[in-house]
Amino acid sequence: MDSQLSSSSSSTCQFTPRFPLRFHHRKPPALSNRSLRVLSAKSSDPSIPSFPRFLQSIPDWADAIKERGMQKRRTLYTPEDWRSHRSSLRHLRHLLSSLSSRVILSLVPPVSAFTTFAVALALYNSAVSLKWLPEFFPVLHAPSLPYQLTAPALALLLVFRTEASYSRFAEGRKVWISVVAGASEMAGIVISTMGRGRGASEDARLKMALLSYIMAFPVALKCHVIGGSDIKTDLQNLLEEDDLVIIQHSKHRPRCVIEFISQSLQMVSLEESKRITLESKISSFYNGISVCEQLIGIPIPLSYTRLTSRFLVLWHFTLPVILWDDCNWLVIPATFISAASLFCIEEVGVLIEEPFPMLALDDLCRQLKDTILEAIEMERSVHLRLTAKLPRKGHTGRSVNGLLNS
Repeated sequence: MDSQLSSSSSSTCQFTPRFPLRFHHRKPPALSNRSLRVLSAKSSDPSIPSFPRFLQSIPDWADAIKERGMQKRRTLYTPEDWRSHRSSLRHLRHLLSSLSSRVILSLVPPVSAFTTFAVALALYNSAVSLKWLPEFFPVLHAPSLPYQLTAPALALLLVFRTEASYSRFAEGRKVWISVVAGASEMAGIVISTMGRGRGASEDARLKMALLSYIMAFPVALKCHVIGGSDIKTDLQNLLEEDDLVIIQHSKHRPRCVIEFISQSLQMVSLEESKRITLESKISSFYNGISVCEQLIGIPIPLSYTRLTSRFLVLWHFTLPVILWDDCNWLVIPATFISAASLFCIEEVGVLIEEPFPMLALDDLCRQLKDTILEAIEMERSVHLRLTAKLPRKGHTGRSVNGLLNS
């Protein structure tokens, strides 16, 4: 039994099995209205009471908008984007686009619920004040001192929650910059050796394959950390069909690409110092995989997230009662503004807690690919030009300025 386990665990992705393995992948179910019901509730208490269908329709609609926004791929900024970003008209543009913001639309369920409660409380207190109800019905009001004492606690909760989410976003961005920089440096070292030994066509083909694997690693890592990615579509123009089949069937696709890179480095003809340098760069790939998997698998402590959510809910359910003496019917717009602003801050923190859908990973992978292909073409052009400058056999003529005639 132990020998069977060791033999099965020692198999790597570079071997093609004698008999084709059949992998039965279950397709993920299509996102429906029912399945979109608070997707983050996977880690929370499953015993959530079921609401009538007409009450569930609004949260389902808001969650569907949020998930479509998460699937939208970001792009790298251009100089035109930066000019628009710092334009003096940005405030007006952002205000006019509020109704198309997924952050704002996802807040429709809580904000509408708290505003409706404020309307109901205003109607009730007005009816009691006008003696439309029996005298034993009390006016619902309370002093504002407890809110003044607890307001700093709520502010600290929101600030720390958002700051922790942004630190995860910054860490994800940093690790991707490290991965792309490492891949670019590896490709540069390989490309610098391609002009030598042009007679070895097989070695040149192996170096081109190595460059393809280097370009494929960020794409495989992107598909590994972003759900719904199609690795076959993303890699079909980079890798050969046989290589792509092996990577698709591997359980950990980024590590399989690293295995292709490692074995290619052992087979390609390189100076030993360059080979050692290239192998050391692979550590940045392993570090990128480790950090990305930790960010995906380990969220901010759930107790902190739940505490912030519960505090916000209780705060806004009691806010109309606290404000009634000072605001009367103004409790309705006051509750709306407070719920919209504070829940918006909390929603942004929840969204950026998962950093990779917020990053322009597709553009980063495409930019790396274009840079490497351009470097290959540039190396060929420069090599041909310099070769043409060399003197022909038996010709040692000099030009007027003392340089060799081309």
